[in-house]
Amino acid sequence: MTVLSVPDMSCGHCKASVEAALSPLASKVEVDLPARRVTAEGAPPEALVKALEAIGFPASVVG
Repeated sequence: MTVLSVPDMSCGHCKASVEAALSPLASKVEVDLPARRVTAEGAPPEALVKALEAIGFPASVVG
């Protein structure tokens, strides 16, 4: 399981965009919008970060 900080994620549209970008890569994606965190399973952290950066959301691995 990978936890990502996505500080620029701030609305429902952002949440949907993040889910759409990560769903093809990860077997499970959970977005915590108030905390601006994403939990994903089944994909390498580097791939998740790269997918989010490709849609304009800089991200970093937490922990």
